Amino acid sequence: MALIPTKAFVADPYLDLETYQADADLMTLSLGPQHPSTHGVFRVVLHMDGEMIVKAVPHAGYLHRGVEKLCEKLSYSNITPILDKNDYVSPMINEQAANMAFEKIMNIEVPLRAKYLRTVLAEMQRIASHLLWLGTFAIDLGGAMGGGTTVFMYCFRERELILDLFEALTGCRFHYNTHCVGGNRHDVPPGWSQGVHQALDLIEARLAEYLGMFDHPIFVDRTRGVGTLDAELALELGVTGPLLRASGVDHDLRRDAPYHVYDLVDLKVAVASGGDCLARYQVRVEEMKESARIVRLLIDNLPAGPLSSTKPLNMVTQFKATAGQVYVGVETPRGELGTWLIADGKKATSPYRMKIRPPSLHNAAVIPYVLPGHTLSDAIAILGSLDPIMGEVDR
Repeated sequence: MALIPTKAFVADPYLDLETYQADADLMTLSLGPQHPSTHGVFRVVLHMDGEMIVKAVPHAGYLHRGVEKLCEKLSYSNITPILDKNDYVSPMINEQAANMAFEKIMNIEVPLRAKYLRTVLAEMQRIASHLLWLGTFAIDLGGAMGGGTTVFMYCFRERELILDLFEALTGCRFHYNTHCVGGNRHDVPPGWSQGVHQALDLIEARLAEYLGMFDHPIFVDRTRGVGTLDAELALELGVTGPLLRASGVDHDLRRDAPYHVYDLVDLKVAVASGGDCLARYQVRVEEMKESARIVRLLIDNLPAGPLSSTKPLNMVTQFKATAGQVYVGVETPRGELGTWLIADGKKATSPYRMKIRPPSLHNAAVIPYVLPGHTLSDAIAILGSLDPIMGEVDR
């Protein structure tokens, strides 16, 4: 007889299994720490009755690099490069989150041209991140659509178009170090805006082809009603981003607490009500379309003027912060990335304390609640739909 977890079990996933059925013949299975479905070095201990998961205990920490402690030793201008490696799928937005906190505590105004460019880069990064997720999600589901490997290769092909544009702008394809205190280091090269339009034309045209591959009854069966996360639990766990919006909560920092020039673009927030793997897929697809619209709107209207209010090439000891504390939150492809910065006024060129709020950590917190009651094959789909990045979970 399969051991189906009770509602009380789901409410308290860490309760001792013997409380429920001491004589159950359970098996313990370690999923990870090196397993393709975990999308990084991450381990989930599954307690199973046959194919049914009755308890899931996540274990993080395999990628801990002590980033927050490092920030106490580095100058404000030297922190940006190490933050690229946290959410290594969205390094552009990592850089923005930290520098916005530095600018806030130092009362540094960012020029309008830099705000436009930061918004453009953030939305291009969102498209690139969601393309990577869509391709790997297809691989996670295997032959569910009859073309999982095809979708994977296609998504990475289109993601390269955006990385090419980032390389043309910054000289790098991944860890850019382009955002700085007061603005940006790199201005757009000649012809870059036209390249952006051409890339978006290709991505949008091919996205319709991908969606046709996902329009398959097996894909729907593998995702509908699987890994359901209700809005109340999502809010209690601090879940944000596409996961929260897929559970029916209409919240997006770009609209609700606008920064850069998001208040000028009339953002259309994608929301779904299912709270399952299918809803999370639907939200991310709609977000890619909206990001493309925002980039098109802004790239043709970049205002003239300086790109930075500071001198980005001479920043070793330039920036000093007086005593105080600030919090800045930005909307990454995974949710709210927060930077809580404390300056004590004594070591003015470095933070006294810098706490990073990674959205993937909160999103991964749902694992003990949504895996029980599902099969092992469902667990692979659920983990993929969460889109965790372990670099920012562990920090």
